[in-house]
Formats: sequence, C-alpha cells, structure tokens
Amino acid sequence: MSWNSIELAPVSTYNVIYQIVRQIPKGKVATYGQVADLANLYGKARLVGYALYRMDISLSDVPWYRVINAKGEISQSPSRYGADNLQRSLLEQEGIKFNPEGKINLQEYLWRPSLNLDDSGEVLKTAIINPGNTSSDSLT
Repeated sequence: MSWNSIELAPVSTYNVIYQIVRQIPKGKVATYGQVADLANLYGKARLVGYALYRMDISLSDVPWYRVINAKGEISQSPSRYGADNLQRSLLEQEGIKFNPEGKINLQEYLWRPSLNLDDSGEVLKTAIINPGNTSSDSLT
C-alpha cells in the first residue's frame, strides 16, 4: 500500500488508538501491533502507524514516541521530518536504552498491561478504551 492510497479510519478509531497510547507508562514502549490488538484492530498495526502519523505531535498529549516496531526499533520514515531522532531522544530521556544496532530490548521495556478475563476467558478491555480510566497499566 502506498502512502497515497491510505484508507483513512474513522476518527473514533483513531481516538481509541490515542487512548491506548496515552496509557503506556513512562519508561515503557509498545509495538504498533500490540496497540492494534488492544484496540481490537487485529492485524492492523499499520493503521496505528497512520493514526500516529496524522497527529500534530507538537500539540498532542499522546506519547506517540513510546510506540515502536515489533523488532524493537524506531520505524524510520523520510516523511517524519526528523521525528525519528526526536523519538529516540525522548525515549532515552525516559531511561530507555538502545543497543549499538539501535534496538530496544523488548524483554525489558515492553509494556505489559495486566489482562482481566471474564467468566468465559475473554479479555475485558473496557477500561483501556474508557477515557475516564486513569490507570497506566490496567485493562480492567
């Protein structure tokens, strides 16, 4: 899919993505795919990337820089106008370390929100998409 043929998602879908990203705690990261899964957008990691790309990062309270690719790397893009370097700098300011190849150790820094299950074993995700939720690591 080219950037010119991006199919835009409804604003409400982007808002759910932003609500989830807001819950990633300082000093932790999430992957695009992880955020997509938490938003019930299975297999739509790129949609998370598009949502974050469309934000005005200078005006947003969404910690967009805490979302990285599944390899533990910052996804490089020429259209981000230097935000790749900014992303690394912001993560380092939060104490996240990069190895010499520019990767983050996901075993150490990956956000692992606690999952609550209902009686049938299904994950309850109501709080993660509830804007009133103040917990940084709960999906209750």
